[in-house]
Order: sequence, then structure tokens, then C-alpha cells
Amino acid sequence: IQEMEFQNFLLKVGKALSKDEVKALVFLCTDLLDQKPNKVETASELFSCLMKQDHLSPENPQLLTELLVTTEHHALIRDLCLAPRTTTSLISPYRYLLYSLSEEITDDDLREVKFLLNTMIPRRKLGEHITTLEVFLEMERIDLLSESNLNTLETIVKEVCPMLNAKINQFKKRRGKLFTKLLLLNVISVSFDFIFESICHSVYFVLKKLFLTSELRNLQQNEAQRGAAGLGTYPMTSEKRGICLIVNNDNFSNSSQLKKREGTAVDQKCLQSVFQWLGFKVESHHDCDTNEMLSVFKELGKRDHSRFDCVVCCVLSHGVEGSVYGVDGSTVKISDLTDLFNGLNCPSLVGKPKLFFIQACQGNSEQQAVFIESDSSAYSFHWTDAIKAKQGIPNSADFLLGMATVPFHVSFRERTNGTWFIQSLCQNLVQMVPREFDLMSILTKVNADVSKKSDQYGQRKQMPQPAFSLRKKVVFPVPNVPPPSIHKALSNS
Repeated sequence: IQEMEFQNFLLKVGKALSKDEVKALVFLCTDLLDQKPNKVETASELFSCLMKQDHLSPENPQLLTELLVTTEHHALIRDLCLAPRTTTSLISPYRYLLYSLSEEITDDDLREVKFLLNTMIPRRKLGEHITTLEVFLEMERIDLLSESNLNTLETIVKEVCPMLNAKINQFKKRRGKLFTKLLLLNVISVSFDFIFESICHSVYFVLKKLFLTSELRNLQQNEAQRGAAGLGTYPMTSEKRGICLIVNNDNFSNSSQLKKREGTAVDQKCLQSVFQWLGFKVESHHDCDTNEMLSVFKELGKRDHSRFDCVVCCVLSHGVEGSVYGVDGSTVKISDLTDLFNGLNCPSLVGKPKLFFIQACQGNSEQQAVFIESDSSAYSFHWTDAIKAKQGIPNSADFLLGMATVPFHVSFRERTNGTWFIQSLCQNLVQMVPREFDLMSILTKVNADVSKKSDQYGQRKQMPQPAFSLRKKVVFPVPNVPPPSIHKALSNS
């Protein structure tokens, strides 16, 4: 189909659809859109969004066919000479289930559904003009409904129209069979992780992609969330995930107490590679004094992040409890940096995760248990990033603060391998994002890995500490390119 001809097709389809049918198509495409469904009001807007996201094109009109078949516009399909849809569906079985239920729920049934929900959903969201699909969307928004959490929906359907429970049971049974296959595929996938990682990352990626089709991948992610019933996931649908800011302070020659942070370049390179792979635009700043750090963070906080899913900020420097050093030897409170991204200062990130990773000591105490040099005054073959202030996570919601170590203690850095914390973070992101683990699970693995590290005499230890005010899970989408090869800095001593 030629570009202009395809545009005419879409225009003809849009004219043939009623307003309610457009809403139905938008609902079916909810998981494919790069914006909230209620922002898409016309067929033209819907088709433009889908084309922008490469889900619809003259060369690949399959999704258009799926949508028209679902809304039973068979004559239109015939008039447009569209080919029958393939066996692989772009619309999730979960969306089909909800749409199918909405088609069976009568106006009287819907009034009863709204009555049962009026203690959980604001009444203005349950007005007479609100459709069944809009009710489902509101239930999803407040985490009453998801692919892995159908409990509330089942309870309501049993009360209002029990015959529809057969549809839900059929969906759950089919999902259960697919998940059984996923368990086997995941075992094979994990084996490939260990075997092929050391051989060839590109071969590893191709093999994983053969096993993880888009439908199975979605199911795997939702099943991974079953352990936290009702816990939602932050949307990750933008073309670019967001900005990843890296402040790397290395040269402290102007300070009499603080030494050069040898090995920090390894950390910066790993962070840059991993977050670029995850879809972030990485911006790096080197050797910032305190005023420059505040300026860089303030400028980022003032930007419009509405097109992005989240923001990541990494600081690699010396530190004391609750603060990090600029290369001028002065400190800036971590809370002063994070506050620049709260709801008042950065409204375009409201409701979106704000992720901070701080590689810096939080005191001078060593957790006993590599012959190591300290970035305070102690000497050895490894370094710490220390030289007291109060540490605390931001008061606002949706923040995560990943600290390299617990308060009052040092963190360690190796000249050639980088820091224990950052290297473990990068390694585990590369290994666990393709298996669709959420970020807190990944950071728990980082805690476990770093806690096993010690110096060559087994005397010095380190324990990272994530603190957060997240309200949902952070699950990065699996990139469509092979993961970067990360330096093996965290092999056990």
C-alpha cells in the first residue's frame, strides 16, 4: 500500500467509526500508546499515535485489520482489501477479555457495576455517561484491575452477570498454560544467560528473542508481579525512557584532604553503556564543584520531562553522611539535589519515578570482615569515598535513592575495576532486565552481591542501602538490542 493510499484508507476508516467505537479501539490499543488513552479522542489521533510508535504502517497494516475485526467492520475490511490478520496478535489477550466483557454488559448491568464500585472510585468517575471500558480504565488507574489482578473484576461479575465468569476463567486457564511454558523457557533462558554471556552477547540475545515472543514476554512480566497483589507498575512506553545524568568527580587536587578517585572512569563508562542500552539519553559532567553540581541538577529539574517515563541521576564522588563532595572540597546535601525534582520544582515528573544512585561514602567507619585505600585518610590498595550530616529520602512520592553504603560507613573502589556498588548495579541491570525483574529486586541482588565482597584478607565489607518512596514497581522494558558487555569487576575475591 502506498503512503497516500494508506492515509486515505485510514481517513475512510475514521469516518466509518462511531465515537464509542473509536473509544473501544483506543482501549484495545492502551498498551501500545505513548500517552494516556483519555488524551486520544479521534480515530486520526489514534492512527497517528500508532504510526509514530511503528505499530501501524502501509507495509504492516495488521493492527488495523485486528481492530476492524474486533469491532466487526467486516465490510470495511473487504472494501479496503485488507488481508486477514495473522496468528500473532498485537493486542494483548487481556485487552480482548475486557473488551469482550464490555460488549456483554448491558446498561442495567453497568449501573450495578458502578453501584458496587462507588466506595472505591470517585462518583464523578462513575457518571451516567461513563462507559464500561472507561470504568475498566479507572479501575486500572487506581490499581483495582490488572492482568495479574482480576479479583475485584471477578467479584463484581459474579454479582452482576455471573455467566461472564466463564470468559474470565477461560482467559486465566489459557494464561496458566502459557505461563507453564514460560517457566520452562525461563529455565532455558537462565541457562543461556550463564553459558552465552561469556561467549558472545549477540548470540545470547538472538537465542533469548527466539524464546520470548512479545505475547509471552508480556505474560512473564505480569506473572513476575503476582507476588505483590494489586501493586502496579510505572508506565514505560515513551520513545526515550528519559535523561540519565552522570556527575563524575575525579580530580580533587584543590583539596588537601581528598584524593583522586582512580577507577571512577570505569564506573562512568559502565553506567553510560547500560543506561543508553535501557533507552536513556545520557548526559555526563566531570569534576563539578558544589555550585556546578547544584546548577546542573537545577537545570535538569527545570526541563520538561512530559515526553519521558522517568529520570536517573548518578553521582560518583567522595562523601560524608547525607552529602557528597564537589571537587572544590565543599559538600552539597543529597536532599538539596533530590528536592529539585519534587512536584513543586519539576511538575512534569509528578507520578513518575525519580531514581538516584549515589556512589560515595557516608562516613569513616569500615564494616569489618581489600587491602584497601580510603578516600579519607586511610591507605591501602583499594579506595573508599569518604571523609557527618543527616541522610533521608525525599518527602515526595516516587523517589528512589540507591546509596552505595549504609550511614556512617565507607564504600570501596578499585583502581582498575571501579566501585563495588556501581559495577554490581550495572552487571545486575544487564543480567536481570532481560528477565524482566523490577528495580527493587535488582537492587536486592546488588545488596547480596556487594555484601559478599571483601578484601583479600576477608576483613573489610560493604553493605549498600536503597531507600525509596516508590508507589509502584519500576520495570524497564527489555531493549531490542543486545546488552552491553560490562567489565567483570565484581568477581568474588
